[in-house]
Order: sequence, then C-alpha cells, then structure tokens
Amino acid sequence: MRHISRLALPLLTATLLGACDSGDEVVKASRATSTTPATSAYSAEIRWTKHGIPHIKADSWGDLGFGYAYAVATNGVCVLAEEYATVKGERAKYFGADDKNIHSDAFHRALLNDAKVAEYQAATSAASGAMDRGYVAGYNHFIEQNRDKLPARCKGKPWVKPIEEGDIARITIGVSIRYGLGRVTDAIVTATPNREQVAARLEPVPASMGSNALAFGSELTENGRGLLLGNPHYPWHGGSRFHIAHLTIPGEMDVMGAGLLTTPRLGIGFTEDIAWTHTVSTALRFTMFRLNLVDGNPMAYKLGKETRPIEAIEVEVDTDKGKEKRTIYMTHLGPVLSTDDAAWTDQHAYVMRDVNYENYRAGDLYKAIAQANSVQELKQALGKYQGAAFVNTIAADKKGGALYADMSAIPNVSAELIERCSTGPDRVNGQRVIVLNGSDPSCNWQVDDSAAASGLMPPSRQPNLITASFVSNSNDSHWLSNPNHPLEGYSPIIGDEGTQRTLRTRAGLRFVEEVIAQDRKFTQPIVQNILFSHRNFGAELFLDDVLTVCKQDADLAKACEVLSKWDRRQTVNSIGAHVYTEFWLAAMEGIKDHYKVPFDPEQPTTTPRGLTIDKEGTREYLLSAMHKAVEKLSKAGIALDARWGDVQFAIRNEEKIGVPGGLAETGMYSMIIPEFDEEMGAYNPIVHGNSYIQVVTWNDKGQPDANAILTYSQSPEPDSPYYADMTRLYEKGAWVDMPFTNEEIEAQLVSKETVSR
Repeated sequence: MRHISRLALPLLTATLLGACDSGDEVVKASRATSTTPATSAYSAEIRWTKHGIPHIKADSWGDLGFGYAYAVATNGVCVLAEEYATVKGERAKYFGADDKNIHSDAFHRALLNDAKVAEYQAATSAASGAMDRGYVAGYNHFIEQNRDKLPARCKGKPWVKPIEEGDIARITIGVSIRYGLGRVTDAIVTATPNREQVAARLEPVPASMGSNALAFGSELTENGRGLLLGNPHYPWHGGSRFHIAHLTIPGEMDVMGAGLLTTPRLGIGFTEDIAWTHTVSTALRFTMFRLNLVDGNPMAYKLGKETRPIEAIEVEVDTDKGKEKRTIYMTHLGPVLSTDDAAWTDQHAYVMRDVNYENYRAGDLYKAIAQANSVQELKQALGKYQGAAFVNTIAADKKGGALYADMSAIPNVSAELIERCSTGPDRVNGQRVIVLNGSDPSCNWQVDDSAAASGLMPPSRQPNLITASFVSNSNDSHWLSNPNHPLEGYSPIIGDEGTQRTLRTRAGLRFVEEVIAQDRKFTQPIVQNILFSHRNFGAELFLDDVLTVCKQDADLAKACEVLSKWDRRQTVNSIGAHVYTEFWLAAMEGIKDHYKVPFDPEQPTTTPRGLTIDKEGTREYLLSAMHKAVEKLSKAGIALDARWGDVQFAIRNEEKIGVPGGLAETGMYSMIIPEFDEEMGAYNPIVHGNSYIQVVTWNDKGQPDANAILTYSQSPEPDSPYYADMTRLYEKGAWVDMPFTNEEIEAQLVSKETVSR
C-alpha cells in the first residue's frame, strides 16, 4: 500500500495563519533572566509588556522561531500540547478511546504521514525551515525549563512532551484542512463500500468562523493615511484562539499582531508600513468528485479509458484501552468518503480533493506580507504565493491605500467546467458543494502556469481591488467589497454575485455610509465606535414595525414596553437586548415571507426592509414569535428588563464579566456567540465571536498607531495573571495601546529575559 502523500495531488497551498498591573508584577517576579552562553544554538530576547504581550527580538530566523515558541508556550502551553497530540494522532491514547478520538487519530495518522511531512520540508524555503526548526527547539526548551511550573490543567500530563520537526508540518497542514477534509473526518474513516446505513456527514463550517474588516484610504481618512479595522470572529476556547506577539529581526522584519496558538506565524497584524487582516472567504477550498466504479467491483474505478484500484490504507491507533485499526481508502484525487447524500455504492464512490492538503507556503507568504511596504506589494505577495488557506485579505498602508483581495488557495474550477462536469448533488448534508465527474480526466482542476501551483486558480482570475476610498468584508462574497465598485464575473466557486447580503454585511456598509454622508473623515475613534457602539442593525430596520404589532397584544405589554425603551444596542448596559434576540431567533426562519420591500439587486445595501404589518398573516407571525421569546426567557428565569451584561457574560475564576455584542443573525456587526444555559438563566459560556481586534493607522512621524484588544485575554489558563485582564477591558469598551517602537515598549515594560539553548 502506498503512502497517501505520494498520490498525484497538486502542489497546493497554505494555511491561515499560519488590565491589571498586579498580574504583570506576578510575572515579573516569576521570571529569571538567563545568561546566553557563547555556544548557544538558539537565543532570543523577550520583552514582556502589559497584558502578557511578548516582544521577541532575534538575529536570525531560527532564533526568532525559538523565542516565539517559548513566548507562546508561556501563555498557552496546555492548548498547544493538546493540539500537537491531535495532529500526531494521539487523542485516543491520552484523552479516551471514544469514536470521535479514534476517528480523529486515524484521519491524522493517514493523511499527515511521514511522506507528507517530507514533502512539506522539501518545499519549505530556507528561512521558513529555519524558523520552524527554531520553533521546535523553543517549545521543547520551554517544557524542559518549566515542567514543574506548568499550569494546573496540564501539569504532570503525559501528553505535554517535546515535539519533533515534522510536527510543525503536521500542525500547519492539519489546521489548514480542517475546513475541507477535516469536515468529513468521520465520513472518511467510516467509509465502506455498499454500506447500507451511513451516519457520517459533511460537517458545517462553524457559523462563527467569520470576521469583519474595513480598510480606508487617503480620500476618506482625516490624516490622509490608511486606516484598518480587523475584527476576526473566532473561537474563545481551544487551538483557534489568537495570541498577540511582536516579532523582530533587526533590518529584516518588524511585525506585531496575532497568530493562532496553533500556527507558528503571525497571521494578522501591522508593520511600519502596512496593516492587514483576514476574513473567512466564501470560496470553496475543495471539490468532491464522483467516480464511476467498475461493474461488480466497488474497489476499482474508471478514469477515461483506464481502470484504477481504490487503495486501502490501514492505520493503527493507540488508545488507552489497547490498539485499534481503521482503513482509509484512497484514489488519485483524494480519500473516499461516504455520507447519506454521497454514499459509496456499487456504482459510484465520492472523493474529496482539498486545495490546502499541500500546505507548503504559509511561512513564505506571511514573511513576504510582513516585509511589504504598500498594499501593492502585499497584493503581489498574495499572488506570488497564494498561500492564504481560506480567507480574504483586507489591508491599508501608510501611503493611504486600501486593499481587498481573495487571492488565496482556490481550486481552478471555472463556471464552464462546473456546467460541463457537475454531477450533483449540489448540497451534501445541507452544505454547499461542487461535485465533478472524477472519471473524466478533463473535469479535474485546470492547470494554469501563472498560478502558484498546479490546479490553483491564477491570481488574474481572483477578485481584488486597490482604492483610496474604502473596502469591506463581513464574510459575504467579494461582490460588494465596495458597493461603488462591484466585483463581478468571477467563478461561482469563489462566491455568489447579485444576491442578498447578510444583515452583518449591510450593517458594516451602513455604518460607513453614515459617516461619509455626514461629510466626516474617518479616524481611529470613529472606526472603533463602529464596532464598540454595538448597534443592532436588524432592530434599526425592523423593530418599529414589530412594536406596532406587539402593542396590540395585552399579554405582551411588558415585553413591548421593554423593547420600546431599548437603545437598540447590545452594550453591557443595554436593557431589552435579550428580548429582541429571542424574538428574532424565533422569527427569522420565515421572516423573508413578510418583508415589505424584498431584496432588490439594484438596491443591495438597503433591501430587504420593512415588514408587511398591514397583513393579518404577518401580524400573527410576529406575535407568535414574540410569545415564544417571552416563554423561553420566562422558563429560564430571565427578567424581561434584565441588563445585557447580567445575562451574557464570561466567568473567570468565579468572576462574572459582562460581554457586549450579540448574534449576527439578529443584525449585530459586533458579533458574539454564546451558548444559552436555561438552568443558569444566562448566555454563557461565550463560544465564538469578537476575538483579536485591531484598529491601525500611522501618526505624523509615520509610525504605526495601533489600538487592539484580545477579548478573552492572552492566556486560556485560570492560574495565569493574563486570564481575564483584557476581558475586563473589553467589558468596559477599552483598548490597549499596542507598543511597537522601542520607546513604547520600554514605557510598558514589565520584564525582560534572554532565552537560550
């Protein structure tokens, strides 16, 4: 049996990325400065500023990786260690032999095997390879030096252990395929020919995996320089948490921002010249293929005039109860999967080809971004590497340019190819897919020599815009990144055009249009207020009509009174936000049937709007939804006039911290997704939403002027002094001045150390 990574898959692309002073004093007291031996293999200086933010300075890429890993582990070693166990296929060994862990292990062991690691390392540039090796050494050095001082959650755990060079490849590829191949983990591991019942499915991308971004150019800013809002919506827990850091190699790179705890690079940030952020793109990063099987043989398929075998690859998984074996089935296009809508029968098998399975260029892409001096150079870097795994890029520069681009890893599948080769279904388990005829070689991804790798869509056919005005994205497609310059004519695999935008997209565009209409120029405070005003745009559109109907029902008098006084925001002090939230959740599935002005592609930012409250059916529908909302809140013991921060909060060591923001479905630009705990009578815990937020411009000296906040704070560990400090700031609507220059760092300095091995 062959290794998976030797299959004829294309060389494709990369991954996403890649308040209390007393707490700072605790860390200052606990860190000892070490002396760097003359013969050290690696050495880096780490200056720690307030809120647990590390500034790493090194003389080489290897030293920088060493210091960066040490700093990230200082704040998040338990999360990192668990993620390495995941991509190495060791969850069942350390966290229990349930099906979920066994399937995860079999999936990662099969796809992230030694041959795949070797391919990653062979394709990695010298600088990226050096940084990766330094990162491994830095992570291992942290464990060696601090094993007896680890956070309580993972102290003494056997899964906190040194990593190997290959584990960087595993975690980089593993993260980038989570929203492609990772969505069918169970469907791959359990795939069996002619299986009568199929329980596995194509898992949806979490609704929270989104973001808001705004970039303003010189025509619209007060200082004539660029101005950026980066507002990714990402999980508050686990390996997809962000972590703030500052990385410097004097004379080569100086960049500050945030990367995921699990990715050994900064993915969002700013430099002396540019600032950039990402939003999850609508482009599909995979296609499925339907293979025609040979009559009477479900283990062989037709490819043009050829016949090819489906290859069985057996993997062994260690568990806490012994060994388990699983079989993954492979083709030249990728692994076989089986779901209810795409079952492996005696006639057809379905496979998935993921554009990010060959994830070799992330390090080089983000190095090039950090070294760009304008949005034009940033665009060139995006096109050269096409290494962004599943995101748009929005950026601004010191010269006053603004950029939107989805020049990322997208399969080269044109509208013509879809029309000619699509076999259906177009949805699997409710999720949008493209299924092509895998037995016709001409239906494979097209090859264009101008793309960064074989099978990638060339940059010239990917949407982008550079302007001195503004660009925006809130996870709808490229179409209305700037409504005055619609981007049209692109392949459907990238996203739809001429269709209704979400309330969150419309909210961001409306808030920008309001400032422009007032003849005002954008400044940092104005852009910060766009997000931290926490306006509910859906309520601004529909609540007046709802109240007109609501007041006709005496049983809803209290709810109507609360909503009539509500400020239509979701700050921690807003009263009534939860009533509207639950009303809209009850109403939204069928609300489209009651719009007064339906969607009009000629008025895409202002439609739909209003409700047909003159119709009895609409009135009954709205009253029914309001009764459901009141009943749900009453059952949970939540007062209708409760303060939002008292019902939506994060708990940090038994301290309740109010969390502003709300659900995008209701019309919130400032997005927070909690779980609803009926027994507690609260929206808790916070699961996803506003995470690392940055607002960046440049001052009169040309230096970056950056304010940021990490809503859930730097460390996920309850025994860290940086577990809650920035969460308290977020509750108050406060920001952290990001110290970038040497003078700014020294002014916020908490401690300094030189780490070396």
